[in-house]
Amino acid sequence: MKRILIIVLGVALGATAMAQPQKSRVKQQTEQTAGAAQGKSQAQKQAVRQFPSAPTMSEDVTWRRDIYRTLDLTKDANAPLYYPIEPVGKQMNLFTYLFRLVLSGLIPAYNYSLDGNENFEPTNRVKVKDLMERYGIFYEEKDGKMTVAPQDIPSAEVTRYYIKESSFFDQRTSIYKQRVVALCPVLMRGADEFSSDATPYPLFWVNYDEVSSYLGRLPVMASNLNNVTNMTADDFFTMNRYDGKIYKTNNMQGRVLANYCTTDSALTKEQKRIEKQLVDFEAGIWTTQKPDTTRKDSTAVDDPKAAKKAAKSSKSSSSSRRSKASSKSSSSSGSRVSARRQRR
Repeated sequence: MKRILIIVLGVALGATAMAQPQKSRVKQQTEQTAGAAQGKSQAQKQAVRQFPSAPTMSEDVTWRRDIYRTLDLTKDANAPLYYPIEPVGKQMNLFTYLFRLVLSGLIPAYNYSLDGNENFEPTNRVKVKDLMERYGIFYEEKDGKMTVAPQDIPSAEVTRYYIKESSFFDQRTSIYKQRVVALCPVLMRGADEFSSDATPYPLFWVNYDEVSSYLGRLPVMASNLNNVTNMTADDFFTMNRYDGKIYKTNNMQGRVLANYCTTDSALTKEQKRIEKQLVDFEAGIWTTQKPDTTRKDSTAVDDPKAAKKAAKSSKSSSSSRRSKASSKSSSSSGSRVSARRQRR
C-alpha cells in the first residue's frame, strides 16, 4: 500500500508541473537568466576591485585639467604598447588585446565623434560589424558570432593612440595625480612609395575604468636591458610611463592647438607652455614662497641671474657715487687753498 501511495503522489506532482501555465514557466526561466547575468556582472566588478591601481577621481575635486595627447608608438618610450606586432604565445600588443576584448563583447567601445571628444553613453556604442566593414577588416560570421583571424587584425597599422589625461587635486585627501581617462587606437593608412604621410583614422574610444582590470593582466616589457615582463599595461599607464605630445585641451571654445598655432614652432611653444603650467601648479601646492620686503622687484628674488645683475649694478652705482663724492671733495679742497693764497 505504501508503494502504491508513493507512486500516486509522484504521478500527481508530475501532472501539476505539466499543468503549470506557460507564462509561469517563462517567468521562471527569465529569473534564472537574470540571476546568471547578475552573477557575471558581480564577477566583473570583483575583477575590477582586484586591480585597484589607478587613482580614483572624485566628482567634486577642487581643481582639474583635462588634456588630450598623441602617443607615437614608434618612439622607444611607447614601444611596449606596440610590440610584439603579431601575438607570440601569450604575449600580444595593446591593440590586439583591446580588439579581442571588443570583439568578444567583454568591454564596450564607443564611436569617435567629429569633435574628437569621448562620449560614453550607451547610445554611442560601436557596432562591431559596422567597424569591420568601415575599415576593411576581414571577418567570418557563424551563428551570429564574428571571428577574425590573427593575421587579419590590423595591429601593425595602429602606430598611434589618442589618450585623455586628467590632472587633478583633491583637497580632502591632499592628492595631486594624473590619470588616464580614455584610450583611442588610431589606424595609420595611406603611406606609399609616392607619399610618406599616413592618414590617421581614429577607430573608437574605450573608457579606461571599464578596461583597466583587463589591462592588469596584459604583461608588457618595461626595459631593453631587463627582458623580464614585470609590468602590466595598467601599470604602464598608471605610472605615466608613456611619452605623448599635447594636441588638445578642454577649453570653452573647444579648439585644438592646431586651430591657433599656425606654425610648428608656435605649436611646440604652446605645448611647452601648457606642460609648464601643470608643473608650476603642482609645485605651488606644496611650497609657499614668502614675499621679500627688502626688495621692490620680486623678479630679482626669484631669478638668480636677475639678482646677480642687480647686485652688480648696485655695486657699480655705489662705486660711482663714492668716486663722485671723492672728486667733489678734492675739488672743494683745492678751491679753499687757492682762496687762502689770494688773501696773503
